[in-house]
Amino acid sequence: MTTEPQPTTSALEAPIESTTVDRIDGPLLFVTGTGGVGWDEYVLIHLANGDTRHGVVVDVDGDLAVVEVLEGTAGIGTHHNRVAFTGSPLHLPVSERWLGRVVNGRGEPIDGGPPVVGSHRRPVSGAAINPARRDVPRDPVLTGISAIDGLTTLVRGQKLPVFSIGGLPHLELAIEIAAQATVEGAEFRVVFAGMGITNADADLVHDGLEERIRAGQAALFLNTADDPAIERILTPRLALTVAEHLAFDLGHHVLVVLTDMTSYCDAVRQLSAARGEVPSRRGYPGYLFSDLASIYERCGRLKGREGSITELPVLTMPAGDITHPVPDLTGYITEGQIVLSADLQSRGISPPIDALSSLSRLMRRGAGPGRTRDDHLAIAAQVLALLARARQAEELATLIGLDALSMTEQRFLEFARRFETDFINQSAHEARGLEDTLDRAWRVADIVPRRELTMVTPEQISSRLPTEALGTDQPQSEEPR
Repeated sequence: MTTEPQPTTSALEAPIESTTVDRIDGPLLFVTGTGGVGWDEYVLIHLANGDTRHGVVVDVDGDLAVVEVLEGTAGIGTHHNRVAFTGSPLHLPVSERWLGRVVNGRGEPIDGGPPVVGSHRRPVSGAAINPARRDVPRDPVLTGISAIDGLTTLVRGQKLPVFSIGGLPHLELAIEIAAQATVEGAEFRVVFAGMGITNADADLVHDGLEERIRAGQAALFLNTADDPAIERILTPRLALTVAEHLAFDLGHHVLVVLTDMTSYCDAVRQLSAARGEVPSRRGYPGYLFSDLASIYERCGRLKGREGSITELPVLTMPAGDITHPVPDLTGYITEGQIVLSADLQSRGISPPIDALSSLSRLMRRGAGPGRTRDDHLAIAAQVLALLARARQAEELATLIGLDALSMTEQRFLEFARRFETDFINQSAHEARGLEDTLDRAWRVADIVPRRELTMVTPEQISSRLPTEALGTDQPQSEEPR
């Protein structure tokens, strides 16, 4: 797409200026003499040394404007500054030129290339999709990961978060999904937003997505741990603004990966504290739910448009507490969750996805007849049911001992072991096809007696399993213990 160069934000004219900075508190400037300034207005702060910083108006009281400085306030004094209010919210030039680029959390290039320009600009604050214009999410996004494609299918237009704890490979999983994800018969793009990640993790993201970046299929927005924390509030909004153009203007199917949303929420808490707001749970502001919704609800599909935005937010639960405000509120807004398990990680299973704790509420709209394979939903439900029975057998074994279990119960234990090693476990960068994933599900299900396969039809069993299989030579009845 050919676009004409646009002026940078520093070149925008400012109708209102002030040189009176009353005080500085954390990332905030309190500027007086600003009558007529509006909420969410974009601000340019020209320092005495010639540098320019950028900000957003977060509160207005008469002629007092509170400005959130995106680069932080370090080195800014209360004198000899010129604060210029642009008269409009922060806008971002949008075009396909973002693809193949690596920029920081403010959208400034860090890959050595020129600034990104576009034919038109959009406000980064965006808006949730109007429910009346929403189309139903449908059709799968295939990630190449069996635990997701087979049991927790990601659907185009869905928001499906990853719940993790510190030390688990959630970033590696997010990179693998972003690098491997595809949709059938349509253009597919990835927008990756990293918030508060280390420089080593930023390199990991870049290396993992290098192929897609070179192919012009991915855009990276990277806010690192040594960047200003307040910048993290802007990063996901920039990424979603670019994704909206790619999806709803150009017709691409776009996957937006947001990691780590806990770092984002901590930045919101920091800003709230600096503004002197009354804290709510764990010190987070009371509007955290609506703030998160303003990000999550920007994904979906529009009626009459070809493209879609699918969101994969990644968040770490402090101390593994799923009732912490960030995972708790995220769970209310999103449509399921992928939960990582420290127990599976300790046993060398990768990716350590806990299948029984994970759920895709929209899976039926993206899998099954006409979408993936006719037996997909049935075998997925069957495998999860067998896994629940296996967990019961494991608990029973701890009470009465392994030798006291019946043959069938021991078969369930073998199923659980083989489910982890043959189905869940897969090497990094191994992209499994859906046919392979579902065939693996059938093979591990056939470890238990076939009379236990009650959620699939006899026709499906006969077509998917061999006549002579592990389940056929097992006794059909057992004596009570």
